[in-house]
Amino acid sequence: MAIDKLKVNLVVDALMFLCVMAMTGVGLLMKFILLPGKDTRAVYGRKVELFLFGMDRHQWGMIHMIIAFAFLGLAVFHVILHWRMILSLYPRLIGSQIARRIIAVIVVIVALLFVTFPFVVKPVVQEPEHKEKHYR
Repeated sequence: MAIDKLKVNLVVDALMFLCVMAMTGVGLLMKFILLPGKDTRAVYGRKVELFLFGMDRHQWGMIHMIIAFAFLGLAVFHVILHWRMILSLYPRLIGSQIARRIIAVIVVIVALLFVTFPFVVKPVVQEPEHKEKHYR
Protein backbone atom coordinates (compact mmCIF):
# COMPACT_ATOMS: atom_id res chain seq x y z
CA MET A 1 0.00 0.00 0.00
CA ALA A 2 2.84 2.43 0.83
CA ILE A 3 4.34 1.89 -2.63
CA ASP A 4 1.04 2.86 -4.25
CA LYS A 5 0.94 6.11 -2.25
CA LEU A 6 4.52 6.83 -3.31
CA LYS A 7 3.60 6.25 -6.97
CA VAL A 8 0.56 8.51 -6.68
CA ASN A 9 2.68 11.18 -5.00
CA LEU A 10 5.31 10.95 -7.76
CA VAL A 11 2.65 11.30 -10.47
CA VAL A 12 1.00 14.25 -8.67
CA ASP A 13 4.38 15.97 -8.22
CA ALA A 14 5.28 15.39 -11.89
CA LEU A 15 1.92 16.79 -13.03
CA MET A 16 2.34 19.82 -10.75
CA PHE A 17 5.78 20.44 -12.26
CA LEU A 18 4.39 20.17 -15.79
CA CYS A 19 1.55 22.57 -14.91
CA VAL A 20 4.00 25.15 -13.56
CA MET A 21 6.18 24.83 -16.66
CA ALA A 22 3.12 25.11 -18.95
CA MET A 23 1.83 28.18 -17.07
CA THR A 24 5.29 29.75 -17.38
CA GLY A 25 5.51 28.95 -21.09
CA VAL A 26 2.03 30.27 -21.88
CA GLY A 27 2.65 33.36 -19.74
CA LEU A 28 5.89 34.09 -21.61
CA LEU A 29 4.10 33.47 -24.91
CA MET A 30 1.43 36.02 -24.00
CA LYS A 31 3.96 38.55 -22.67
CA PHE A 32 6.60 38.46 -25.42
CA ILE A 33 5.12 36.82 -28.56
CA LEU A 34 1.35 37.44 -28.67
CA LEU A 35 1.60 41.12 -27.85
CA PRO A 36 -1.42 43.22 -26.94
CA GLY A 37 -2.74 45.45 -29.72
CA LYS A 38 -1.10 48.63 -28.40
CA ASP A 39 2.33 46.97 -28.48
CA THR A 40 1.96 45.47 -31.96
CA ARG A 41 2.10 48.96 -33.45
CA ALA A 42 5.62 49.45 -32.11
CA VAL A 43 6.82 46.09 -33.43
CA TYR A 44 4.90 45.78 -36.72
CA GLY A 45 4.37 49.45 -37.55
CA ARG A 46 0.61 49.09 -37.33
CA LYS A 47 -1.99 47.55 -35.05
CA VAL A 48 -2.31 43.86 -35.97
CA GLU A 49 -3.84 40.79 -34.35
CA LEU A 50 -1.48 37.93 -33.56
CA PHE A 51 -2.40 34.23 -33.53
CA LEU A 52 -0.57 31.04 -32.68
CA PHE A 53 -2.16 27.72 -33.67
CA GLY A 54 -5.32 29.65 -34.53
CA MET A 55 -5.67 31.22 -31.07
CA ASP A 56 -5.16 34.84 -30.01
CA ARG A 57 -3.69 36.01 -26.71
CA HIS A 58 -7.09 35.98 -24.98
CA GLN A 59 -7.68 32.35 -25.89
CA TRP A 60 -4.17 31.50 -24.68
CA GLY A 61 -5.06 33.36 -21.48
CA MET A 62 -7.99 30.97 -21.01
CA ILE A 63 -5.60 28.02 -21.45
CA HIS A 64 -3.31 29.64 -18.87
CA MET A 65 -6.23 29.86 -16.42
CA ILE A 66 -7.33 26.25 -17.03
CA ILE A 67 -3.79 25.04 -16.35
CA ALA A 68 -3.73 27.16 -13.18
CA PHE A 69 -6.96 25.53 -11.96
CA ALA A 70 -5.50 22.08 -12.71
CA PHE A 71 -2.41 23.04 -10.72
CA LEU A 72 -4.57 24.27 -7.84
CA GLY A 73 -6.47 20.98 -7.75
CA LEU A 74 -3.21 19.02 -7.81
CA ALA A 75 -1.77 21.21 -5.04
CA VAL A 76 -4.82 20.55 -2.84
CA PHE A 77 -4.48 16.81 -3.54
CA HIS A 78 -0.75 17.07 -2.73
CA VAL A 79 -1.55 18.64 0.66
CA ILE A 80 -4.12 15.89 1.34
CA LEU A 81 -1.50 13.24 0.53
CA HIS A 82 0.91 14.87 2.99
CA TRP A 83 -1.60 15.85 5.68
CA ARG A 84 -0.26 13.48 8.37
CA MET A 85 3.27 14.70 7.78
CA ILE A 86 2.10 18.33 7.97
CA LEU A 87 0.31 17.66 11.26
CA SER A 88 3.41 16.03 12.74
CA LEU A 89 5.92 18.63 11.53
CA TYR A 90 3.92 21.81 12.21
CA PRO A 91 4.17 21.57 16.04
CA ARG A 92 7.91 20.88 15.78
CA LEU A 93 8.38 23.90 13.53
CA ILE A 94 6.33 26.26 15.71
CA GLY A 95 6.39 25.29 19.37
CA SER A 96 3.66 27.55 20.72
CA GLN A 97 0.11 26.33 20.13
CA ILE A 98 -1.19 29.91 20.13
CA ALA A 99 1.40 30.92 17.49
CA ARG A 100 0.46 27.84 15.39
CA ARG A 101 -3.20 28.81 15.46
CA ILE A 102 -2.51 32.46 14.64
CA ILE A 103 -0.25 31.52 11.72
CA ALA A 104 -2.78 28.98 10.42
CA VAL A 105 -5.60 31.56 10.56
CA ILE A 106 -3.43 34.17 8.81
CA VAL A 107 -2.49 31.71 6.05
CA VAL A 108 -6.14 30.76 5.49
CA ILE A 109 -7.27 34.41 5.43
CA VAL A 110 -4.51 35.44 2.99
CA ALA A 111 -5.29 32.44 0.76
CA LEU A 112 -8.98 33.34 0.71
CA LEU A 113 -8.15 36.98 -0.07
CA PHE A 114 -5.96 35.91 -3.00
CA VAL A 115 -8.77 33.78 -4.44
CA THR A 116 -11.65 36.19 -3.83
CA PHE A 117 -10.09 39.57 -4.60
CA PRO A 118 -10.91 39.46 -8.35
CA PHE A 119 -14.59 39.29 -7.42
CA VAL A 120 -14.57 42.29 -5.07
CA VAL A 121 -12.42 44.82 -6.92
CA LYS A 122 -13.74 47.21 -9.54
CA PRO A 123 -11.57 48.27 -12.48
CA VAL A 124 -10.94 51.88 -13.39
CA VAL A 125 -12.84 52.60 -16.61
CA GLN A 126 -11.50 55.24 -18.94
CA GLU A 127 -11.79 56.08 -22.58
CA PRO A 128 -8.78 55.25 -24.77
CA GLU A 129 -6.50 58.12 -25.60
CA HIS A 130 -6.58 59.12 -29.24
CA LYS A 131 -3.56 61.05 -30.34
CA GLU A 132 -4.33 63.59 -32.99
CA LYS A 133 -2.23 63.27 -36.10
CA HIS A 134 -0.99 66.47 -37.63
CA TYR A 135 -0.65 66.33 -41.40
CA ARG A 136 1.35 68.91 -43.33
